[in-house]
Amino acid sequence: MKVLVIGSGGREHALAWRLAASPKVQRVYVAPGNGGTARDLRLKNVAITDMKALADFAQAEKMALTVVGPEAALAAGVVDEFRVRGLRIFGPTRAAARLEGSKAFAKDFMRRHGIPTARHATFNDAAAAHAHVDKQGAPVVIKADGLAAGKGVVVAMTLAEAHEAVDGMLTGGEGGSPLGVQRNRGGARIVIEEYLQGEEASFIVLCDGHHVLPLATSQDHKRLLDGDAGPNTGGMGAYSPAPVVTPNVHAKVMHEIIQPTLAGMAKDGLPFTGFLYAGLMIDAHGNAKTLEFNTRLGDPETQPIMMRLKSDLVDVLMHATDGTLDQIELEWDRHVALGVVIAAAGYPLNPRKGDVIVGLPVDSEQAMVFHAGTAAHRTAVTTNGGRVLCVTALGDTVKSAQQHAYDTLASIQFEGMQYRRDIGHRAIKH
Repeated sequence: MKVLVIGSGGREHALAWRLAASPKVQRVYVAPGNGGTARDLRLKNVAITDMKALADFAQAEKMALTVVGPEAALAAGVVDEFRVRGLRIFGPTRAAARLEGSKAFAKDFMRRHGIPTARHATFNDAAAAHAHVDKQGAPVVIKADGLAAGKGVVVAMTLAEAHEAVDGMLTGGEGGSPLGVQRNRGGARIVIEEYLQGEEASFIVLCDGHHVLPLATSQDHKRLLDGDAGPNTGGMGAYSPAPVVTPNVHAKVMHEIIQPTLAGMAKDGLPFTGFLYAGLMIDAHGNAKTLEFNTRLGDPETQPIMMRLKSDLVDVLMHATDGTLDQIELEWDRHVALGVVIAAAGYPLNPRKGDVIVGLPVDSEQAMVFHAGTAAHRTAVTTNGGRVLCVTALGDTVKSAQQHAYDTLASIQFEGMQYRRDIGHRAIKH
């Protein structure tokens, strides 16, 4: 069979790599793909990004399955377009994808359905938002309402940072505007919410509209610099499993957050199919609150998760698109997987493109270099985005997986490359 993966990042490279491992798959097409997917002979890049053109291609090539990676395609309604044509595709509809596309929509949904989250208020007026910040004090969290490629959140530790973020997101003022924030049709809106203390974790599940199948737990590192310092990014590394998600926490999250979300979406006439990602804050007592929802796999969490998945991903996604997820179980490698993101010079604000990458190691089942912001040329691979590579490796423990990833990374070089040297530090403390 032929399979299509929509997207160009590290998440899509990892998905395509795992899908291509299925004996049922003849070829995996990646649209538009990247320098890494171009180098894998089992994969084929397709230079298409237009939604209708993608559906035309899937129809003409008789794709057995399409998997959507990025949030922008979901928000644009690619699933709706494919379904109208009778094409099998895994992902949420445009209406259901609002859980990620609008922070205000998600917060209102959680309030109505009793899903634990931080106290919050929504604003489109800068003066009212500034007054609210002064009343709440710092630390406080400011979130852009629209899609922001993982960068539309400012955790303001001081009032000055909070006010700057408000101006940046609502009025486009200097310093506070995160790159890539999409303004919603009614103009800019922000959500201001209480600062929660605890440890973050990524809880990702497969949904078929009725049933839920949890993926392995994971945890990513949002801050640019070691010690969780510096600006928020799309993610500088991740590992799986996440020790903070104990069996007890896992059961509570399923009961208090995941199941009520699926039931709430169905009740609201928006049955959810696709990957549902709940970003959690887990306190010292094992209680979890929802920081945000994503309606697709996380990046870079996907890379370690796919390294550990032993089940045939094609079988799993066929069940998911048939509405029969209750008939399948997932098998996981017992090893820990850990991925370190290498970013371009200038990331996250002004990533530089065009730097030549040398020293890429040979990939194996134990250590993979998943490409994200890369382009393949005849004689070289160059940087082509902010997060360039995710070097992902397996190990018996977090410490050994960490060592394996950094050893694998050692040969890679390009001008201005930056990466954290402490990915996995929280898990090592557990």
